[in-house]
Amino acid sequence: DKTPNLAGLCRTCEVFNCEALCVANAKITKDQAFQSISVTAEKWLPIREVPRAALREHLALLRRRGYAIVGIEQTHNSVQMDEFKFAPNTAILLGAEKEGIDAELLPLLDGCVEIPQAGQLRSLNVHVSGSLAVWEYTRQMRAA
Repeated sequence: DKTPNLAGLCRTCEVFNCEALCVANAKITKDQAFQSISVTAEKWLPIREVPRAALREHLALLRRRGYAIVGIEQTHNSVQMDEFKFAPNTAILLGAEKEGIDAELLPLLDGCVEIPQAGQLRSLNVHVSGSLAVWEYTRQMRAA
């Protein structure tokens, strides 16, 4: 929900030709700080407003449309990203900074992926995590 993270994700999603970016409040794209970081990506990438209260319903809609729902989260069942095979139609769910994905949403996911880490810190910035996930998805689709 932080402007720099969302703007960076918007830019990443546009660069890798994602279908859309869902955010809690689409008005953030009008923010000067957002626009400075996104470098006009919001003009080319569809931004879908999905308020937090509607997220569960939106994930169910995506599933009905044939999408696999994959969370980027460290859980006891998560799979290392370099071992995970993304489905061609995948929606990637990111959690809030520091808090991760809401526990009530975890059962709705088709899988949880975690990014292999070797340092002392056990978390990455949500923009960085999202960018790595989008790149890994793109890499796998290019190789298919």
